[in-house]
Order: sequence, then structure tokens, then C-alpha cells
Amino acid sequence: MSGLDEVAERPPGSGSSTATRIADAKKLLPTSPELAEARAREILAVRPDDPEAKLLLGTALREKGCAAAAKGVLEPLAASNPDWAEVRLELGLALGELGENHAAIAMLNEAVSIDRNLSAAWSALGEQYVLVGDILASDAAYSHHFNVSVHEPELQKAVTALRNGRPDITEDILIEFLETHPDHVNAIKMLAEAAIACDRNEDASALLDRCLELAPDFAAARYRLVSSLYLQNRLHEAMPHIDMLLERDPRNPQFRTMKASLLGQMGEDRAALTLFEELVNEYPRHPASWVSYGHALKGAGQQDEGVRAYRKAIELLPQLGGGYWSLANLKTFKFTDADIREMQAQLERNDLRVEARVQFFFSLGKAFEDKKLFEEAFQNYQKGNALWRSTVEYDADKTHAYVEACKEIFTPEFFEHCKGCGHDAPDPIFVVGLPRSGSTLLEQILSSHSQIEGTMELPDITSLARHLNDDNATEETEIGYPELLAYLDPDEFKRHGKEYIANTRLHRKLGRPFFVDKMPNNYAHVPLIHLILPRAKIIDARRHPMGSCFSNFKQHFARGQHFTYALTDVGRYYRDYVELMAHYDRMLPGKVHRVIYEQLVADPEKEIRGIFEYLGLPFETQCLRFHETDRAVRTASSEQVRQPLYKSGVDHWKNFEPWLGPLKTALGPVLDKYPQVPEF
Repeated sequence: MSGLDEVAERPPGSGSSTATRIADAKKLLPTSPELAEARAREILAVRPDDPEAKLLLGTALREKGCAAAAKGVLEPLAASNPDWAEVRLELGLALGELGENHAAIAMLNEAVSIDRNLSAAWSALGEQYVLVGDILASDAAYSHHFNVSVHEPELQKAVTALRNGRPDITEDILIEFLETHPDHVNAIKMLAEAAIACDRNEDASALLDRCLELAPDFAAARYRLVSSLYLQNRLHEAMPHIDMLLERDPRNPQFRTMKASLLGQMGEDRAALTLFEELVNEYPRHPASWVSYGHALKGAGQQDEGVRAYRKAIELLPQLGGGYWSLANLKTFKFTDADIREMQAQLERNDLRVEARVQFFFSLGKAFEDKKLFEEAFQNYQKGNALWRSTVEYDADKTHAYVEACKEIFTPEFFEHCKGCGHDAPDPIFVVGLPRSGSTLLEQILSSHSQIEGTMELPDITSLARHLNDDNATEETEIGYPELLAYLDPDEFKRHGKEYIANTRLHRKLGRPFFVDKMPNNYAHVPLIHLILPRAKIIDARRHPMGSCFSNFKQHFARGQHFTYALTDVGRYYRDYVELMAHYDRMLPGKVHRVIYEQLVADPEKEIRGIFEYLGLPFETQCLRFHETDRAVRTASSEQVRQPLYKSGVDHWKNFEPWLGPLKTALGPVLDKYPQVPEF
């Protein structure tokens, strides 16, 4: 991108013939920056103080990859021309290429403060904010970029609504606009942005696909599609798109970071680490790259190296809450007193974005908990949860209504009618339950068996449920998921079962006959799993309600799990989960095998033997030494599953019991009866 493509008012001192020569030289920048540089130097030999020629020289140097030389030319030019936005754009681009992201952000902000309509500066500013990990500021900058690059009043209104946190208004405006402009790619992309803001990534992906059908070279839409697919764990679909972007812009650190993240999630750990290492070596001042590198090191079991990477990110950007939360999320890491003072100081800032503030609160909660200062720890956990709860939508009544609907729909008669449906592949072992209830531990134990491979939290079942709802529910019938399962043709269940096996094969690297899908939220879809894959096994990982709920309450999830941010919400959710699983136990006796976490810790061999008896597989002693199994683990429990079982953490919630009254009340008889189940 050349900032000289922007129209700017020429400062005094450029003659008309010189202006013509500069204009001609500008045309050479995209294809022959070396020749443009030569022309600029020829002009400067005659007119050494010509500001336009200096700008041309700086731009040419940056375009040919000499960002440091460009900086040397552009810095004094910016200082001597305090009201020239274009030179600040070019200097900002050069600083960004040198990895001086914060200086680049400052310079680009100067550019847009001088000229609010400088579209390229807003775009560059959005990219720089991504690289320092400030996604909210990035989104705002990209919104400004879009706003100044379109002229339709309706689209400008839509941008304003999106920037003001009203994606619903944005959608209303754009849907009406697209009725008369159905192929307007910018409007379609913005509608996708509104869908992402509403956490409807599948809708966004479909819109972005349409965008790229109309405009295959729309790089911003393609990158947003990659991001959306990544959030859905549709990794193999995302990879060709990121490769296309890198083919056109192979040095782009944003694209390379995304590819490394995709590789890591796909289990290509060595390739991901190599790419992250290249990035942090080339761009040592990019905090976001260091955080991503730390995640990859953590997943590969290299904790000490991961800590150093997170520390480097914090050194570069102290207000980066994600750096501290990444350390806290290591679980076995302990903060120093200096760390605590620094986090508290950061919370005094007025310019701290909400997500960073939440991350600091959760990190301080972990820091004080490790010091056994439980009241201070709880206060910080509470503040972090309350703040994040104010930003997300969750309705506990809807969850309970879903449970009641399932109890009414899924009867013995229903399952008798559907007997014989589905695809008979026995491959999947589903591990379900609440997060932080031992599912990662169970996956590690299962993956230590010679016939079982661990994958990840696969989105396929929840995605199928959404697709079934979207494809079959209508306003006329008012029949949606899960009720619509009673009306599907039996052949559909078999087809969906085959599709699940085919789609998940991409995640299986070892050629083993069985694999683990540990998406915890799949507990809500036990009937769907049974209907499409009747031979699949389902293991319910259950932990003491207080331990499970409080562990979720003090965990800030990367996305989703919105029920965890209030004690009453998480207590009601646990109670609904127990009620729903109890119903499935009655309707499908023996279908689900339950593992009680505390019993697993107390007598590992007995419980592990019971698991393999349920699976119909021979017991292998290596499964007792699960902590020795070498595989990447990408959840919050990644270090814990690499250690033998200890009993010390089972009742850890009791340290916080004085403040957990609302949780106890919400749990009610589920707490009193555990591990048994009350009558519902």
C-alpha cells in the first residue's frame, strides 16, 4: 500500500515542472520502487529541500523494503511539516514495518487527526492495533476506514451504529440497503461484521463467501472469513484462504500469525512453532506475536519458554491484560509482588479497554489466591465477572426452557420410533459435561491408549444442531431444534452421521480406530449424537457442583461459556445440566458412562478400568501414566494433565465458601445429593 495514492494538499515549495516529474515517478511505485527512488534522488539533487520529493523518496525506500532508511528520510520531514497528514501516514507505515508498533500507532493517529478522511491511514491504524493485540481499537479504526471510503449515507449510518455497539441497527439498515443493491460487497462485508458482533459466525462466513464470489481480490473480506472460520474451529476450510492472502502478501505479519494459529489448532505444532519463531525474530516488538508464540509453547508443554514469551509481550505493552492473563492461565505459575503492583497500577488507567480490565481482575484473583489472600482474590474475581457479564448476553430461563422441552420431546416412544437410525461407525468417544470438570484429564487418559486419538473440542455437533434449526425451522410451523428431530427422515440421520465422520477425519493424524471429541457443551445434544451415531460412546465428566461452578467462575474464557460470569447463572446452569443428563439416563439407560472426578482422583485405577470396560477396549497400564503421554493440549488444564493426579485441589473451593452463598442457593438439592441426583 502506498500512502502517496492518497490525495493530499501539496505544501509550498514545489514547482509545476517538478510536480509533473514527481507525479510521473509516483506511478512507478507499485511496480518499480527502485526507479521511483532514482527519480526522487534526481529531483533532490537539484532541489534538495523539496518536500514532495522527500516524501517520494521515503515512500520508494519503504516500498523496496528499506524501512529504516525510509524512517530516516520521513522523520525530519514530519517534524518540519506539522500539518501534513500524508507524510505521517508514510512514516507510520515505515515504523510499522520496523516493528515499532506503538510509535506507528501514534504517528497514524496524528495523520487521521489532521485528515479524518485519510482512508489508508485508518486501514493502517487498524492493522497496527491488531498487531499490539487491541482488537476493539482495531475494529474502530477499520470502521472509520470503511466510513470514509464509502459515500452512501445509509452505509455511513450503518458504520456509526456498529461502532456504537448497535449491530442490530446496522443489520436493519444493511438488509434494507441490500434489497436494492444486492451485490454491494462493502455492504455485505459490513453485514458480516454485524453478525460477528452478535456471535453468529456461521452467518458471517456465508456472507463473506458471497462477498468473495463477487470480489475475489477483496483481501479484508477474505481475512475476516479466515477469522470467522477460526472461531468456529473450521480450520481446514480457513487454511486455503490464508494461503491465498499470503501468496499476495507473503511478509504480512497479521496473515502469518493467523496461519501459525491455524497450524497450532490443527495439531501441526512443530510448523506452528517454527512460524511463530520467525515472526518474533522478524518483529521482536510485536506484543501480539509474543502472546501467540507463548500459547503455542504452552500447548507443546514448553512452559518455561511460554512464560518468557508472555513476559516479553508484557514488557513491550504493560497494559496488555492478555499477557498477564496468559500467565495466570498457566495455573502452575505464580505472580510476584511486583507483578501485583503493576497490575493494580494498570487498573488505574482511564484508557484501559474493557477486556484488558477484565483480564487484570482475573489475573489479580489468581495472584491473591496463590498467596492465600482469599477475600482479596474473590473480590477481584467478582469484579472481573461482573464487568464481563455486563458485556455478554445470557438468559438462564432460556437454558431451563430448553431442558424442559427436551424432557417433553425425548420419550421412550420417540427413541423406539427412531430405532435403527444413523450411521453405524463406532469411532467417536464424546466427553461431555461442564468445562473445568476433568474433561481434559479424561481426554489425556483416553489418548494414552494405543487405539484412541485425542483431537480437540470439535464444533461439528453444535454446528449441526444450528444448521438443522436454520434449514428446517420456519415461522409458519414454529418448529425448531430439538423438536424438529421428531420430523426428520431417518435417512437424514444416517447422512449426518457419515458427514460427521468424514469432517472429523481431518483432525485424526495417527490412524487409530477411535478418537475423542471433548466439546463439553455436547451434553445438550445427546439425543442428536445417538440418532446420527448410535454406536458412539458418551462419557459425562462430572465434578462436585461447588468445585465445578467456582472453577468456571474464576476462569475467563476466550469466547463463549457466558453462563459462567455470575454465581447464580453458573449454579442454575449446573442444575439444568444434571437434570437433563438424568432424563437421558432414564430414556437411554447405559448410553452415557459417568465419571465422578473426586472418585477418579481417589482411586484412579478402578475408575480408569471402568471407563475401558464401558468402551469395550482392553485396559492398558500406560493409561495410568497419562501424564507421560506426549501430545499438545490447548485448554486451561494443559500443565495439570502433564502431572500425576493429586487430591489437594478437590476441595479448593472451600477457601471461598464465605462468599458462595448465591451459588449454594442456585444449586439447591443438586448440591445436597451429590454425587447422587435428586428427583426432578
